[in-house]
Amino acid sequence: MMKFKKNYFLYTVIFIFLVLLSLSGTIMSQVSEPKFKVVASHGNIEIREYDPILVAQVKVGGERKNAISEGFKILADYIFGNNVSRQKINMTAPVIQQESKDGGYWHIRFVMPFEYLPRPNNSQIELLAVLAKCYAVIRFSGLASQDSLQKHLERLRKYVKVEKIHPTGDPIFAFYNPPWTMPFLRRNEIMIEVKK
Repeated sequence: MMKFKKNYFLYTVIFIFLVLLSLSGTIMSQVSEPKFKVVASHGNIEIREYDPILVAQVKVGGERKNAISEGFKILADYIFGNNVSRQKINMTAPVIQQESKDGGYWHIRFVMPFEYLPRPNNSQIELLAVLAKCYAVIRFSGLASQDSLQKHLERLRKYVKVEKIHPTGDPIFAFYNPPWTMPFLRRNEIMIEVKK
């Protein structure tokens, strides 16, 4: 009986810890995001008009999953103070990933707050202004595996084709949550730039 009580207590503590860890991922995801206006929607697909944004960008080669991990480390180092002012910069969402046109590398981007941005110490990092644009966007939860990304990208492309919307850019992957967030609470998006 005593052993049962100890096990029950241990399992309860582990369960509470996992719930709190999962919720912390959701809470920590409540950071600044780019402003946009939804102009049309169909289920989990929306047409959005985005305001201009600032991004910090790095180019990384290799397989998609490894590239985003490497790019994230480089950009996180910048916002945590590895810059000429040694200034910490507020984290925003999403983390963006887009394959280069020639397929040789990936662009990894952090959306930056609209404030003074110190020059990076790392010459790999570029600070860029992105003009206002219109995107077709599909939103989904779960792990962003290659199969899941491909499945949702195909759905988005089919929607764009059926609705006779003209795409003008390559797919962009956008991830909003820390890696410890439970899969069912994660927010992932795929965006394709389209004509207004």
